[in-house]
Formats: sequence, structure tokens, C-alpha cells
Amino acid sequence: MRRRTGKLTCTAIATTAVLALGAALAGPLPQRAQAAPAAAAVTDYCQGQCSDILPPGQNGNATLAEILANKAVGTHPEHSTDQLGPYNNLVAGYPTLTDDKLTDFFNDSSFGVPADQVASVTKPRDDVTITRDKKTGVPHIEGTTREGTEFGAGYAAAQDRLWLMDVFRHVGRGELTSFAGGAEANQGLEQSFYSQAPYKDEDYQAQIDYILATQGERGRQALADAQAYVDGINAYRKQAKDGRYFPGEYVLTGHIDAITNAGEIEPFKLTDLIALASVVGALFGNGGGGEVESALSLLAAQQKYGLAEGTKVWESFRERDDPEAALTVHDGTSFPYAAKPANAKGTALPDAGSLTPEQLVYDKTGSAKTGATEQVKAPKKLDALRGIYDDGVLPRDLFSRKHGMSNALLVSGKYTAGGHPVAVFGPQTGYFAPQLLMLQELQGPGISARGAAFAGVGMYVQMGRGQDYAWSATTSAQDVTDTFAVELCAPDGGAPAKDSTYYRYHGSCVPMEKIERRNAWKPTVADSTAEGSYRMQVYRTKYGLVTHRATVDGKPVAYTLLRASYRHEADSIIGFQMLNDPGYVKDAKSFQSAAQHINYTFNWFYADSRQTAYYNSGLNLVRAADVDPSLPVKGEAAYEWRDFDPTVNTAAYAPPAQHPQSIDQDYYISWNNRQAKGYTAAGFGNGSVHRGNLLDDRVRALVKKGGVTRAALTRAMAEAAVTDLRGEDVLPELLKVLRSAPVTDPQAAKAVQQLESWQAAGAQRRETSAGSHTYGHADAVRITDAWWPLLVEAEFKPQLGADLYDALRANLTVDEAPSAGHGPTGSHAGSSFQYGWWSYADKDLRAVLGENVQGPLAKKYCGAGDLSACRDALLTSLKQAAAKPATEVYPGDANCSAGDQWCADSLIQRPLGGITHDKAHWQNRPTFQQVVEFPAHR
Repeated sequence: MRRRTGKLTCTAIATTAVLALGAALAGPLPQRAQAAPAAAAVTDYCQGQCSDILPPGQNGNATLAEILANKAVGTHPEHSTDQLGPYNNLVAGYPTLTDDKLTDFFNDSSFGVPADQVASVTKPRDDVTITRDKKTGVPHIEGTTREGTEFGAGYAAAQDRLWLMDVFRHVGRGELTSFAGGAEANQGLEQSFYSQAPYKDEDYQAQIDYILATQGERGRQALADAQAYVDGINAYRKQAKDGRYFPGEYVLTGHIDAITNAGEIEPFKLTDLIALASVVGALFGNGGGGEVESALSLLAAQQKYGLAEGTKVWESFRERDDPEAALTVHDGTSFPYAAKPANAKGTALPDAGSLTPEQLVYDKTGSAKTGATEQVKAPKKLDALRGIYDDGVLPRDLFSRKHGMSNALLVSGKYTAGGHPVAVFGPQTGYFAPQLLMLQELQGPGISARGAAFAGVGMYVQMGRGQDYAWSATTSAQDVTDTFAVELCAPDGGAPAKDSTYYRYHGSCVPMEKIERRNAWKPTVADSTAEGSYRMQVYRTKYGLVTHRATVDGKPVAYTLLRASYRHEADSIIGFQMLNDPGYVKDAKSFQSAAQHINYTFNWFYADSRQTAYYNSGLNLVRAADVDPSLPVKGEAAYEWRDFDPTVNTAAYAPPAQHPQSIDQDYYISWNNRQAKGYTAAGFGNGSVHRGNLLDDRVRALVKKGGVTRAALTRAMAEAAVTDLRGEDVLPELLKVLRSAPVTDPQAAKAVQQLESWQAAGAQRRETSAGSHTYGHADAVRITDAWWPLLVEAEFKPQLGADLYDALRANLTVDEAPSAGHGPTGSHAGSSFQYGWWSYADKDLRAVLGENVQGPLAKKYCGAGDLSACRDALLTSLKQAAAKPATEVYPGDANCSAGDQWCADSLIQRPLGGITHDKAHWQNRPTFQQVVEFPAHR
């Protein structure tokens, strides 16, 4: 077994010894690396030029002893934190980065483990070997049979992420509170997810059966692989429980008794993988929705300006196909999708004041009603761990926030120093401890890859490298989710009430299907929420899940949300299987073919020694003619998806040729920006200023110069990662307006000078020196953080009016500064500047300045279009911002004192278990990241 205890100081040993909690505190005995590792079964064509990184560390399991030691004296289990330092150090090291220094900040991701770097060798069964390296502890899994390879993958995943996988399978099944405790945040997250992906138990099996019935031999092989993976998880699960080296969180949450070892870690089932896949899809792989909220802002615009002018104003903020937007496919190729029809039909806007959200939670008891807490009896030595989940095991808004993350930079070999493509890419999945992703290498019959996979569904590497190619993804979030307004009815033929559970489908009055889940919890050491329970209830129709009720033209309707991948959470397994198969992926074209089998909405990128490539995946819907995808549509046969079959939720989909794609463009960038000309953005604000510009400007300059290296492309990424988008791309226009006349007020003049100096220096949020925890131009950063929401309000609210301004803010948040509470982990999440009003501000200010604007807003807002009035409004708001002290701009939280600017921005690995980590410098950067340049090919 793999040893799970790190190096403890004498103090830590003493601390844990006196607890006298029995053998549950011990880890398994180490298995020394006596046997030399098997030589890599395949040729590694990267020849040492592939690297990766995934903080904080590979090891995500910790025994109770290790958790206690971490709390007592700050020690960490081996390999749980050793990738955080190199990741963090890139902030200070990138300006002087060269190719030979890349391994100071990234892991060598070559296949296999050199003999002198073997830390342990485990053989969970005869046909598979798991070799872990000394530096990072990454599992290199080599099987003589395919089944053994997958068994080893599951076994290694359980070694590294057993608790995390258990948490997320219960999230996927809508059972988080019953498993981890009734904390208010757990309730909120559970309810948020269940409202998006509720299933009955038989629905999970039905999705497995669908893959078997429709995907041929690859489908059968995929499910055999998945079953072997589950078997591997269960093998380690049983050994860890029997050997008492299971994750300590099972004790803290009341599942296992530390003294007697009584209790159980429930066996994993194949259907759990469907539940886990639904979590991944909901977090990162869907797109669209929000049509009801869009309808509300459209109605507000029409109320303000009238039908025609209001619609024009709303469309200009919608920015569906903005001509100034940064594009991934920038050679002018158009891929029309989800466009606004000339004359929309079937649109179903709610009557004013009639909209109400659908109730989700019923029958609350105990703490679900009162919020009461209760401390359970436990050994005194566990007091340090009391309440570690009182704020939830996961952020409550993990699924309710928009997620548009990850970035990619690729340069064609025509423009590189080595003559081969260079790529720096990876997914931005937030910062958790342990991380949602885990590293692994898989080598077996038909499988050859190293990279990252989401824990619990790691049958295959999902982003990584093969023998002579590498691939990665960014969230694309194109519109594959629609809202329908289904007409309500009464089964007796009478007038339906607004809360009716019957609706019309193809002329018949049919009942809605009720899906429900009852959860109950009791207090534990980890979560002091007192005993309580509730029932969640969702109504499902053939047109999706009921989210709201309203009247449309006086008739009661239910608004339903239907996602193309609902009931198909695991279909993407076929595409991932292909990406791991060296017999399938041999070049750019075969890579694109594999990506076509992934139904998640992702941008996929590829590089080998000869070519780069891009493909946008997802179930792009073929909608009825003249339907506006941005707004609710009537739930009638005439407006259904083409060839819609509600039994299994399938429809006609756009053929692969209509998806944005490209091979060997001069360069590619993606930071969740628009994919291509004509490819409609699913949300608001994807216009002239987007964080994608931070990459596009830098990579374009590198390509123009030529001779691009891995280090040069990494530097471009790293510089963008510490740059304030507002400071680089909007502040120049703001300063032009302010300097359009002399600034005579001393306070305003000082602030303007500070902003100008910061902007000239690169508008970065970066320490003065490594470890100083003080930003250069700190006052300018503070002023910008305070000013942005004030200036946006001063610029737009007077002309839009409060109602329309607030409605548009509901569609698109004004700001996403690093210190704001947004992103997949709330505050301290890294990902920033994805959603905000920077494009609106940029276009409006340029219009007021008299500059050329393509795709302008329908009106001039700042100062009603008068430059002098605009300047006065901006100066007034700037003076207000400059006067705000740091303690007000950065009010502090449980991790940071008020006024600590660096800390407010800092990255914190959100603990999903009992281990915590040091803060890291803010970076707007992928969590898992690869740097690759293949010099050879098969």
C-alpha cells in the first residue's frame, strides 16, 4: 500500500500519540520501491519538452492523524502541497523565464519514471503496476490487460481522492446534506444542483443502457473500462477501511468510529459515475439558459424606451455577434449558430408582474427551519477539528454562478524557434484542496496518455498528452439550453390554476412528473448543524424542468429549462476514450473526429510536432425556424427542436462541419471568448473588451516577431495572469475623457497621476518583490477596485434608469475583480475579469470621445453623450473612490484582515477535507496547465 503519512516533527508525533484513538490514526505500512520500474511501453516523442502542473499536490487523502497534525503544527501529508510552490513562484519568475528553467515551475510530464526516481511500486492485482515518482507522487499506471489498466486507474484514484469522490457522487445524487452534514452552504449547493440535474434512480441506469444500445463496440468497451475502474476504487476502499488508513473525514462526519472502526464507506457503483459526470457537466460543460432573466431585461428596456427602441437598446447590450470581439478562429471563417432571426416566432415573454420562481424545498424540520447548532460528544483532542464544515464542504453557489474558465495559447510551427508547434494550455477549475482534477499516466492495451482527469471519472485522461500529441480544453458555453413556456391545463377541462401540475403536450393535457429527494442529517464533529431534514421536489415535463410560473398573454404557463445533454451526462466517454487511444488519434483531423464525440460544450485544442488544431464540441441544436434562442419560446410542436424525442431527450444536432474548427491557423487563443464569426455568444457582454484580449494582443505580437519558444509563450500567459483587464483595456479611454480638460482638483489630479503611472507600467497586480505581499502601484489598484462599480453606475444608470440598469446587471455582473466573491470557490478563486461591463464602458466612452466604434451601443450613456458632462460624472466618482480607505475596499474575511490588499486577492485552496494550505499570489491562470512542444512524430 502507498504510505499516507508525511514527515512529522517530534511535536506532531507527540500530539497525535496522546490522542489514543487507536489504529485509525495510522497509515498503511509503506511499500518500498525494491523493484525497478518497467520501462515505458511506448516511445515518448516529446523528448523531455512536455511539462505540466496541478496545485496543490497529488495526494488528496489524509488520515485522521495527518489532519490532526496539520491543525496542530502545520505539517502536510507527503505530496499534498509540493506543486503549490512552483505554481506560485511563476509570478516572480516569469519575466526571466527560459526554456531550461521551465522545470523550476512545472513538472516534467514525460512518460514513465526513471529508475532513480521511483518512490513506490504497487501491484493491486497481477495485471497492473502503479509506480509513483519521488518528486510529485503522480501514479504511472501500466497494465498488461486493458481491464487491469482501468482497475489500476480506479485504485490510484481512490488512493488520492477517495473522500472527494465520495462527496461529489453524493452531490450528483442530490444527497450532500445526508452525507456531509446539514450546514446552510451544503443545503444551498445541494438545492442548486438538484434543480439543474434531478434524476430518479432508474434514470442513472437508463443512461448506461443508452450508451450500450447506441455506441456500438466502443460503448461496450467504455462501460467495461468504467466497471473495472469502479472495481479498482472499491478494492482500495475496502483495504483502506479494513487497514484503518482511510481518509479521516469519514470519522469527523460520523461515518466511521475511530475507536472500533465500526461504520462503512459505501461501495461505489457504475451509476455513481453517471452522477459524478453530471457534476462535471453542470460545472464546466454546459451553456445557454437564462432566457427568463433575458426576457425581464428586454421587457424593462421596452418599458423604458418603447417596443422598437427598447428592443434595439437591449440587443446592443446583448452583443450576440459583436464585430469587435476577440475570436479563436480569427481568419474570417464564419460558423453561424443560434443567431437572432429577422422575425422571431413563438417568443413567450411573461406578463408584467406575473413571474414567480418554482418552489424547490418542502417539509423542513429541525435545523432546516431554525438553523440551530448542536455540539456532539467527542474526544477533547478533536476540538481543533470541530466545525470544519460548518460553512459547508463546498461553496453554496458552486453551481449557481456562471462558469467560464480555462485558457489556451497555441502557435503554429511556422512561427516558432524550433519549427514545431508550441502550446501552453489548461482548464481553470478553481482552487480546492484536494483539487477536483488529479494527474495520472495510463499505459495499457489501446490506452496511452498522461494528464488530468476529474476525480471519480478518470477512466481516461481528459486533458493531457499522448505519445506524440497533446490536447486541452476551455469552456465554450455555447447555447445548448432552452427555456420553453408550456401552457398549463386542468385535467377536468376547467380553467387551470397557476400552480397546476398538468400541461398541454401535442394537444393533450398530461401530468408533470414529480422527482423528489428527502435528505436528513445529524450533527457531527465536522458539522455542528443540529438534526434536521427537508424534501426537494422538481417537476419534469417533456420540455424540461419547471423553473418558474407566469402568465403569457393572460394564460398560465410553466417555464421549463431543457439542456441538450440532460439524460446524457456520460455520453462523452466515447470521445475521451478516443483521445486516449493512440490507434485513433494520429493527426489533427483524427483529433477533431474524437472531439466530435464529446457532448460537453468545450473548445478543444491540439498540438503535435507538425500541426495545431481546434474544434468546438457540444450538442448544437437544430432549432425550429425563426425561434430566438435568447428568449423563452412556446412549448408547442411548431417550436420544438428538430426531430425532438422527449423519451430520451434527443434531437437533430448541427453536423460537425458547422462547428467552429480550424487546423494550423497562425495562432489560437481562448479564454472563454467568442469562438468565431457568426457563432452567437450565449450570454451578455462578449464584446470589444474581454479577457481574451489579454492573450490575443500578446500572442499576436509574438507571432509577428517570430521565433516563439515555450518560455516566450509561457511568459505571455503569465503576464496576462497578473494583469488587470480594466487597467489595460478600459483605463486608456477613461484617462482620455478625464484629460479632455485640465484636472484642477488636487485629490482628483493625484488619483489620475497614480492611474497613469500604473497603466504605463502594465496595469499589473503583482508584488514589488517575491514575498513582499505588497503590490506595486498599490494605491492605483485600490482606486481602480473602488472606482469601477462607481464609474459604471455614474456612466450608465442616469440614462438607463434604475429598473433597466438593475435588470441588465442581473444578466451580467458589473465587475469581477480578483478580490470579489465570485468564481468556483467564491473569493480567493483566481479566475477574474470574465464577466463584467468593460465592453459596454469601452464602447460608450469611445463613442463619447468621437472615436470609431463597430457594433456600438444603441445610445450614448456617459453624460448623455456630452463629453464635458461625462468627464464631470467620472471625476466625481473617481474622487469618491480615491477617498475610500483600503479597509473599506478590502473589508477582510475569515482569511484576511481588513485593508490587506494582497491577501484579499490571494489564492486559497478551498479545503474540501481537513488539510489546509498557505495562501498564494493571485494569478488569473489555469489550475492544471501544460507546456508542450513535440519535436518528433510517429
